[in-house]
Amino acid sequence: MHIGLIGGIGPAATDFYYRRLIAAFAAKHAALELTIVHADTPTLLVHLADNDRKAQIAIYQRLTDRLVAAGAGCVVVTSIAGHFCIEGFKNVSPLPVVDMIAEVAAAVKQRGLKRIGILGTRTVMETRFYGGIASAEIIPPDGHDLDDVHNAYVTMAASGVATDAQRAVFTAASRRLLKDGGVEAIMLGGTDLALVFNERTAEFPLVDCAGIHVDAVVRLALRP
Repeated sequence: MHIGLIGGIGPAATDFYYRRLIAAFAAKHAALELTIVHADTPTLLVHLADNDRKAQIAIYQRLTDRLVAAGAGCVVVTSIAGHFCIEGFKNVSPLPVVDMIAEVAAAVKQRGLKRIGILGTRTVMETRFYGGIASAEIIPPDGHDLDDVHNAYVTMAASGVATDAQRAVFTAASRRLLKDGGVEAIMLGGTDLALVFNERTAEFPLVDCAGIHVDAVVRLALRP
């Protein structure tokens, strides 16, 4: 299947999806057919803050029309923040949408996790991953930690670069969630957190939402 990505939200997340798809297809000795269209991070963040689903869905529809013209058989939104309007988009998309929220919910249930900390934008943290995880309790950071994580995340996502100060914010918030919040793992509730954390090297268990999403896309694209 020809895969269609809505990228740019943010640039580091797009790079993560691109590289992981290339590696996955190479490992299976399969040819990757892929088209990426660009969405604007600042525009998405404004629509997220205003809860303007209609405006963001209109952008996704316009971009998906381009993917249809390119021959794509599915569409993938490469942003967790960008999933704030995913249900509405699924209802009108001209292509099947690979829904990250559903895929992460299934992975969490399979792992048997019951209490998970979360990092990401304010909306993703406060809504506890949009209320999409039924099998586990999602715990956001407390007080100033939540503000600090949100501010560090949106700055990092827009720039595509993680600074040492931002890394320190995310790591400190994670450690407090593990120690004081009693969580079993940290959910990377922002795709650009791939700039900071890696499942192979992290000092604590992760729920890598972007990685789970990419793996689901690979399964769909290579389905006989």
